[in-house]
Order: sequence, then C-alpha cells, then structure tokens
Amino acid sequence: MKRVKVSRKAHFNAAHRLYRKDWSDAQNEAQFGKCSNPHYHGHNYELIVSVEGEIDPETGYVMDMKVLKDYIKSEVEDAFDHKNLNIEVPEFKNLIPSAENMVVVIHDKLKKILSPGQTMEVVLYETPRNFVTYTEQA
Repeated sequence: MKRVKVSRKAHFNAAHRLYRKDWSDAQNEAQFGKCSNPHYHGHNYELIVSVEGEIDPETGYVMDMKVLKDYIKSEVEDAFDHKNLNIEVPEFKNLIPSAENMVVVIHDKLKKILSPGQTMEVVLYETPRNFVTYTEQA
C-alpha cells in the first residue's frame, strides 16, 4: 500500500528561559544571550504534527484528524499555552526548554496515539524564521 502523510497545525504561547542552573549568570548570558533573561521571555509557537502511514481501507484515513486535533489540544496546547515552561511544565523542570528539546518532548507526548506502522514528524516554529523538526526514526 501507499504511505500518506497527514498534518495538523496548532498554536500556543509560552514563556521560557534558556539557562543552566549549574552555571553563573555570566556563563548563561555568554551562551544564551538575551534568551537567558532571568525574567524570562515569550514566543508565539506554531506547531505542525504530521502522521505518516497507510490509508485504512475502511475509513479512507491515515488518521482521523479530529482525534489528532483533540490529542494535540490536550497534550500540548492545554499543557503549554500561556505557561512558563521552566516553572509550570514538569518535563522542563530539569531540561532546558530550547526549541530542540521542546520538539522532542512534544513528539514523545503525542506518539502514544500512533497505530502500528505509523510514524510522526513534529515541526515547531519558535519564530516565523526559526524552527526545528523532529522526525521519528522508523
């Protein structure tokens, strides 16, 4: 059968600070610049989640997009939107909430919805020009 990729866009706003607790403020500023602001800073994140798999002959779907939409809402939007990632999101208690780490965390939260044989790609835009992609390895 042919494999098809379906995608869903989502959006959330969140604040974060890039820093290491074991480094001095000077080290953090040298490494992370303005992103290490002790008062945090925010982004309007755009998210694209894609699921690739075979088309189910009974439904014509790779995945029911409403199911994907609802899962993204519950696992990502409700968990991250209008939150301080460093303080309010447990996954970042001991993990720097860089876009790279965020995309892997989001993928790991969402992959539970996959059926056997399906793979997932997650693209996270931190700004319109800066984005990261995590593609699950088959």
